[in-house]
Amino acid sequence: MTNATIRTKLRSDELSCPSCVPKIEKALLALPGVEKAEVKFASGRIEVDHDPALTDVAALVSSIAKTGYTAKPSAF
Repeated sequence: MTNATIRTKLRSDELSCPSCVPKIEKALLALPGVEKAEVKFASGRIEVDHDPALTDVAALVSSIAKTGYTAKPSAF
């Protein structure tokens, strides 16, 4: 992570199969400033390392929604 990068934790309770993992990760990685996206199928946890000046939490949630899933900020 760079100095400007933060880690945002999200959760989705809708992950129904492991094939959704790469779909969501790809969508998140396409956003500006996203350096890393990791989706954990079994727990529904999503961690995204990103520059908040380029992509905010709302953009992350919106990107996930475009793949057909909902997510919300979480502290795990």
